[in-house]
Amino acid sequence: MGKSVFFIGHREASSEIFPILADAIETHISKYGAAEFIVGSYGGFDHLAAGAVIEAKKTHPHITLSLLLPYHPAERPVKTPKGFNSTYYPPGMEDIPRQYAIVRANRYVVDHVDYLIAYAWHPASNARELVEYARKREKRHLIAVTVLNPVEKDN
Repeated sequence: MGKSVFFIGHREASSEIFPILADAIETHISKYGAAEFIVGSYGGFDHLAAGAVIEAKKTHPHITLSLLLPYHPAERPVKTPKGFNSTYYPPGMEDIPRQYAIVRANRYVVDHVDYLIAYAWHPASNARELVEYARKREKRHLIAVTVLNPVEKDN
């Protein structure tokens, strides 16, 4: 079984990072043996990550893409989007209050994947906090974290 990758980033991510993101995905597939990718659906970075994995599936048909569901599928049904292989609702989430569901689902996945690809630079954000949490796990060799840098705009 291949390694697994999760994505976390800010909702206002620009499409300008797509090439950097696609390169990171290619590296994770060809160098690290990644075969399973998990992404949320609540922002620009999530959509870019999903698109980059769907694009990578053209040359790596063995890889899979799952959509992370923070809310129980019976409460909020979600069809598997085009290009995705499945949806994933983490176990034990049924009793989590709605306002904490996304944060808790993200943390659960970070606790269970091999790699995190992140695009998080805002100091006070849930994405940044999750990267800091993953960095602590990385020190214990439980996950490897790749942080993509914001694209610098020419003036």
